[in-house]
Amino acid sequence: MNFCTKEMFNITNNTEFEKLCFNIFNYQYKFNVVYKNYVNNLKVDISKVAEIKDIPFIPIDFYKTHKIITNATTIETTFRSSGTTGTNISEHHILDLSIYEKSFLKTFNQFYGNPENFTFLALLPSYSERNDSSLIYMVQKFMEISKKKDAGFFLYNFDELYKKIYELEKRNDKTILFGVSFALLDFFEKYQIKLKNTIIIETGGMKGRKKEIVREELHSKIKRATNLEAIHSEYGMTELLSQAYAKKQNRYQTPPWMKVLIRDVNDPFTYVKHGATGGVNIIDLANINSCSFVETKDLGKLHYDNSFEVLGRFDNSDIRGCNLMVI
Repeated sequence: MNFCTKEMFNITNNTEFEKLCFNIFNYQYKFNVVYKNYVNNLKVDISKVAEIKDIPFIPIDFYKTHKIITNATTIETTFRSSGTTGTNISEHHILDLSIYEKSFLKTFNQFYGNPENFTFLALLPSYSERNDSSLIYMVQKFMEISKKKDAGFFLYNFDELYKKIYELEKRNDKTILFGVSFALLDFFEKYQIKLKNTIIIETGGMKGRKKEIVREELHSKIKRATNLEAIHSEYGMTELLSQAYAKKQNRYQTPPWMKVLIRDVNDPFTYVKHGATGGVNIIDLANINSCSFVETKDLGKLHYDNSFEVLGRFDNSDIRGCNLMVI
């Protein structure tokens, strides 16, 4: 399926997306044992899968209970979700890291430009303490590409982070700060600093450290502390190799090889209209070696411009690192 990966990152319209989507669906049905068994148990006649909405999406928890691999070859690495004590964690077995790298680099270029133009700072303590996080891998790669000496990860050393941001602002250096929600909240409750050259991208997740708050409240607190007009947000997870970004109004945009559908909360096999709240289903063609069709436990709504919002999570879902906010 090498030809698919080349086509994937050159999609320019919905027709090209759908054609490749069906090719990957048939490929994964044929060579992914877990997905094939799931589709067969649903008694889906794949010869009648004529629209994207006919494609079955595997529940995201399958990444906790099954080895999701298509056309098994050597596993290059395994990304794991953070989870919490006593909970199962998701494992995403990666057969080809270059696909992940192409995905997040092309996406970043689409939304922000060349990583070489930025100094990257990371306030991701719960992730930095592990060595199997896809988020850490991505940010580390951004730092390597930008080659800025001031780049770095920060755990709970807030004083050092404040000094670094202050220095970069003083030099008018373009900076991006990736931060997990609870750490950003802690940091900006302690420090107030007017920012002009820094973009803050929150990656979600209170991780059970603090009382959950809606994203709008979190962003308002950070904006008051920084004088920024907007706080950006990244939507990604262990089970996906692509990310969506929200640069304003908490409305996420996807790269061309990623698509969001909103399912009915009571019937996971039907879909709601634009503007209605439901469960978030994601097609991520970059997941060509695992499963590209994932039914998440997030609640959201899709807009007519194909941007989407994340409004919360189903009540029975586990605490996760990415965008855990209540309605």
